[in-house]
Amino acid sequence: FSYKNYGGRGISICDRWKDSFKNFYKDVIVGYFDGLTIDRIDNDGNYEPSNIRFVTVKANNNNRRKRRNRKLPCKNKNG
Repeated sequence: FSYKNYGGRGISICDRWKDSFKNFYKDVIVGYFDGLTIDRIDNDGNYEPSNIRFVTVKANNNNRRKRRNRKLPCKNKNG
């Protein structure tokens, strides 16, 4: 996880959760089951009670930002 992908985009964790893991636990435990991962509903939003959910890894991977014109190296057939 890099700063440019989170803090650099202005994404933060709500103060209530930063202050206490117990607060985080109380806010999210209802939706958690083993095998799920935390996911932001709005990928440009913060980690806060109204913007998180627990989903499968597959669903989390489907909720990623779209990559911009990613250029892949092309190998020259002639060497």
